[in-house]
Amino acid sequence: MTTSSARAKGAHSNFRDDYRPIFPHVTLKCLGQPLFRSQQARDYACTLDLDREVISWKCLATAIVNDDSEAVRPRSWHVDFAVQTEVETFLVTVEAKPKATPTWVVKVAERMGYRLQNLTLRDVDPVLLQNCKDLMRYAGAEVPLGDRVRILAALDEYGTLSLAEGLSVIRESRPMHSIAALILSGTLDVDLSVDLLGPDSVLRRAAK
Repeated sequence: MTTSSARAKGAHSNFRDDYRPIFPHVTLKCLGQPLFRSQQARDYACTLDLDREVISWKCLATAIVNDDSEAVRPRSWHVDFAVQTEVETFLVTVEAKPKATPTWVVKVAERMGYRLQNLTLRDVDPVLLQNCKDLMRYAGAEVPLGDRVRILAALDEYGTLSLAEGLSVIRESRPMHSIAALILSGTLDVDLSVDLLGPDSVLRRAAK
């Protein structure tokens, strides 16, 4: 990705200072260091980690610079993520409030071969967003073999379990940590867009 970082650094010497680690610190599909310029961007990244179509994503702590401009201090534009799916790589900017994207930014992104998506969290399904945020708090938790075998055996026997029933199966570890970790790892499947996760949420063995 050509962002003319040298020119950006000269024009905006503290640009990278806008990006910082934000909780939750563990990610699933992030390439490189996870640095965010806002809580909104961090929250949106939780949905990227749980999006089945997303292969990987990375934080972009350098500016897109208007290289066509002859100005001494050319304009720059924050970009939060480069997202790789099976069909494309696109750039995402997450704003606190709706913000029009300058024409020159779209043109530069297209010239680089990217589609640019400018959004706010209002553009994201609130149920999906909250469920992803809740689950990502448990990223990095380990599941003992015994608990994994128990939950899978129960699903093989009954087909589905409610979240409350799944929690009752866990014996060797903290139940919610283990169930969440199994969802994050793709071992268990639960619909994150229907309702907020609760006792009646339906757990299934993930499709192979």
